Amino acid sequence: MRIKFDTDQIRYIAIFESITGAAVKDCVVNKEDNRVTFVVSKGEIGKAIGRGGSKIRRLRELIGKPVDIIEYSDDPEQFIVNVFQPAKIKKVHISDRKDGRKVALVEVSERDKGRAIGKGGKNIERAKALVKRHHEIDDILIL
Repeated sequence: MRIKFDTDQIRYIAIFESITGAAVKDCVVNKEDNRVTFVVSKGEIGKAIGRGGSKIRRLRELIGKPVDIIEYSDDPEQFIVNVFQPAKIKKVHISDRKDGRKVALVEVSERDKGRAIGKGGKNIERAKALVKRHHEIDDILIL
């Protein structure tokens, strides 16, 4: 699946890469939540955050929005775990339904269910969008 970026996303990616030196695989701008989510290449999350969070703080100042950084994984189950960080994920199971849809069943620790879902469902919606874009999984169900 090929991802297309608009001019805002391209600008945010350029700023991100110049500040952090980390490679961006994806950038999602949530206009309702006024947040920018970056998906970085595997192994580059530390580089993206910087010592003591210095790079992410600088990035937030330049962009003027809250920023989330997620580490990419070719393994869809690991990618789902990464998307839900810092919520504690116990288990991820991906199944193919009879109707041809792929669904991820995500078992979350009881105390982290609210964090995984997010206020008004914003975290689960972001997770669904990212997992659909990168691993063609149609839905996520929190258990």
